[in-house]
Amino acid sequence: MAVAIDPVHLSADEKVRATTVDLRSDTVTRPTPEMRRAMAEAEVGDDVYGEDPTINRLEQRAAEIFRREAALFVPSGTMGNTIAIKCLTQPGQEIICEERAHIYNYEMGMLARFSGCVPRLISAPQGILTWAEVKKSIAPRIYYRAQSALVSLENTNNMAGGSVYPQEVSDEICDGAHEAGLRVHLDGARVFNAAAALGKPVAEITRKFDAVMFCLSKGLGAPVGSLVVSSRALIDEARAVRKALGGGMRQAGILAAAGLIALEKMPARLKDDHANARFLAEGLGRIRGIRIDAAKVETNIMVCDISSSGMNSVEFSRRLAEHNILANGVGPTAMRFVTHMDVDRAGCERALQIIEEICRA
Repeated sequence: MAVAIDPVHLSADEKVRATTVDLRSDTVTRPTPEMRRAMAEAEVGDDVYGEDPTINRLEQRAAEIFRREAALFVPSGTMGNTIAIKCLTQPGQEIICEERAHIYNYEMGMLARFSGCVPRLISAPQGILTWAEVKKSIAPRIYYRAQSALVSLENTNNMAGGSVYPQEVSDEICDGAHEAGLRVHLDGARVFNAAAALGKPVAEITRKFDAVMFCLSKGLGAPVGSLVVSSRALIDEARAVRKALGGGMRQAGILAAAGLIALEKMPARLKDDHANARFLAEGLGRIRGIRIDAAKVETNIMVCDISSSGMNSVEFSRRLAEHNILANGVGPTAMRFVTHMDVDRAGCERALQIIEEICRA
């Protein structure tokens, strides 16, 4: 909900923030007034003892929504992925994933450092693997080869521009992997965006995965937190792994209170972020010096090529920031823009105006 702010009473920093269009990520969202009230009033207890009622409600509700036996609240998506991978593998095994996967590129090598596993990378168009590609990458049963144990998919695929797995594709991968004796994990940091794009419930599109991690702190707008959902047995093991990683929290119901609102109320508005992303992508496609296929923008993330602008991504980001437009480079000449609940259509229009100006200059 937008809140009217009297600019006369804003500090200098607050005035800059109020006029900034932050397209770096959907992780930058601020909690809504309703979330702040819920956090202040949250009923809490010691979650390491299992006594925080708000945490317990959040975990129960997540399990219900995903139609799973149990769920576990964790501080971050990286921790959630790390825990799931640890529970699904043994040291010395292989994990098959797409080459742009978050678990490989942006999680401090934890699949190797903590779980003792090695990645088997596949390059896939739009970041979407197929069973045919996965099947070819499964290690043969030779004693001196690290054996494939896990397939990890990412839906939506962040660095592929928020691309979405068609359900029949992910289902086929799960079925094939299970038949081959492998387990399947879903890095579903933005799985609610995928569900919104497909027009299906998250439970339906994730039903065949052995474990699913999803984030509350991205498009759903909560300030902190992710969850792992799976069987009761895996979640019992995951709770011990969370403690080993230092993720045993105490009166964390303050965080879970915001998470409950994010989980219940925010998925319905994700379609607005997707519409704004498509609007932004179509506008970018009309600016000389920028290349993007707006038709491939399915959710709230877009990656564009700025090589014809005469600037690299560092210079491009710097010049945008001079006009209070924030965006990140994801390669020497690639920029990523992410829409979210704190960026409205007017913000997208302003960003396009500034981008056109700096490209024309």
